[in-house]
Amino acid sequence: SFSSSSRANDLSKLTLIGYLAKEPEARLTKNDKEYITHPSIMQETTQISSTSYVVAVRNPPPPPGPDGERRQSTSTFHRILSFQEGSNKYLRTLKKGSKVYCESTFELKEPAADADPSTPQGQRQIFLRHESIRVISYPKVDPEQATSHEDTTFN
Repeated sequence: SFSSSSRANDLSKLTLIGYLAKEPEARLTKNDKEYITHPSIMQETTQISSTSYVVAVRNPPPPPGPDGERRQSTSTFHRILSFQEGSNKYLRTLKKGSKVYCESTFELKEPAADADPSTPQGQRQIFLRHESIRVISYPKVDPEQATSHEDTTFN
C-alpha cells in the first residue's frame, strides 16, 4: 500500500460547475438491476448498476497565438457515476441543459498490462463517483413548445 494513513483520511475530490450534456435514460444490467446512462463521447466500460450523467464545463480561452489571435475556448465532458439509489431517483428528474454544481470522488485506473491500447481496458481511465449535485439553474423553456403551465414548472 502506498499510503500509510487510513483510507478515511485520504481525499481525492473533483468539483464541477457546468451544464448537463444529456438527459439520463434507464437501462437494465444483466442482473435486471436498473441503472441510468446516456450516450456520450466516452465509452461505457462497466456493467455495474449505477446512474451516470455527463457535465460539460467550458474551458477558459487559450493564450493568444504568435499572431495575437485567440482561439475559441472548448468544452470538457465529465462522466460521473452514482451508486446511491436515492440520488439515482433524483438524477433521473434532471434535464439536459441544467446548470449544476456537483462534487465527486476521483479514482484513476491504470491500463491492464496485457490489454490492447485501442480498447478502454488498455487506456488510463478516470472514474468520478457522485457525492452530491445541486441545480444552479434549469434550462429555459421556449414558450411555443410549452403546452401547459406544468410544462414550465421545474419543482
